[in-house]
Amino acid sequence: MVGELIGLIIFGAVIGALARLVMKGDQNIGVIWTIVLGALGAAVGYWLSGLLGVGETGGIDWIRWIISIIAAVVFIGIYMAATGRRATR
Repeated sequence: MVGELIGLIIFGAVIGALARLVMKGDQNIGVIWTIVLGALGAAVGYWLSGLLGVGETGGIDWIRWIISIIAAVVFIGIYMAATGRRATR
């Protein structure tokens, strides 16, 4: 249980950071929200990749990573729109 929680936090941070890197501009959100929205993106990525039949592959699951990053970008965009924050630059 504790290992899964730590894994979710780490994976959420990585997915959230990658999502923010591919987004245009500088997002004005904190580290906690980056982790939370990245974890949500990762959860959606796992779910969608399972639906598409690419959830379990040998090696690195590139499609699942890409879907997770795209989902995190969407969640970050929704969060920024809901809070009235704008990307700078």
